[in-house]
Amino acid sequence: MTSDTITSSTAVAPAQQSLAPSRAAGELGLKRGEFELAVMLGRVRTVGEAVGGQRRVPQEEIDRVRGSEGFPEALRESVRAVGTTEGAALMEITTTRFTRLARAGVLTPVKFYLNRYRAVVWLYLAEELRQFAGTEGNARLLTGRTPEPMRARLAEGQDLRARNWRGRHTGFLLSQCEDPWERAAVMASQLDPVQIAEIVRDPYERAYVNRLRPVPRKQSAPDSPAALIVERITTADDPDEIRWLRSSLLIGLIQARGQRPAPRPAPRPVAQAANRRPASATRHGKVAEAAEAAEAAEEVTTVPDEPRGLREWLRRRRA
Repeated sequence: MTSDTITSSTAVAPAQQSLAPSRAAGELGLKRGEFELAVMLGRVRTVGEAVGGQRRVPQEEIDRVRGSEGFPEALRESVRAVGTTEGAALMEITTTRFTRLARAGVLTPVKFYLNRYRAVVWLYLAEELRQFAGTEGNARLLTGRTPEPMRARLAEGQDLRARNWRGRHTGFLLSQCEDPWERAAVMASQLDPVQIAEIVRDPYERAYVNRLRPVPRKQSAPDSPAALIVERITTADDPDEIRWLRSSLLIGLIQARGQRPAPRPAPRPVAQAANRRPASATRHGKVAEAAEAAEAAEEVTTVPDEPRGLREWLRRRRA
């Protein structure tokens, strides 16, 4: 594929006719996973019709890709992802060295999945591995002794595969965002709920950000062993990475608030009812007060009569 067909995943003006991802994949002769990688790598451009909505592929983009040089073989080869064994064979190194290079962060995974034993299987772009192996400056990493600093970090348990994948995936998601609230949601998607609550304190903003968070296509049952493994991989755990995500989320919130507030429920007419109640209560209160005053006045007029009648009766008895 020529370099002019490898473009960034930026949005184009919505076409009159667009296709859903599954239909677009069929039109391009790609499997669903291959199509997702093609979009992620910018081989196929998509457009978003609404905030948080499903992205689609304009028909003119389908025509462009189908008319590119070497289609469809070149397109499929550019999105071919391989595992450790095949990747090591492409680079002509052992699987042990390949794994060490990946754990050290030299090779960046493009995707992952869990096998039937719930083990994480990392996949790498075959095109990138060939380019790495063909670069003269990388020869010392492919043969001979591993550099001492790298060996020391690996001995301490360093494994940057998940972090590097998160960084790559975040970049892809941000490239498709056209709305500041969506960008904030991307940053929040890699932080745990406690940290999100610390930064997004407003409950309506937090609910909106959570609603816009990108959701993985394949989901396991909540709290299942597979779901917990995926959550661990997709949640930042490195202190530097967490600091960057927190600061980026905070900046993203400021930018999003400046454009528009997060949706909130329509205010209920509580204030009007509250204003009416005091007036009604005042009227009822005045009536009650008047009734009490009348009763009190009646008591004032009747009670003193009793002593006068009593004194008159006593005078008659004495007489």
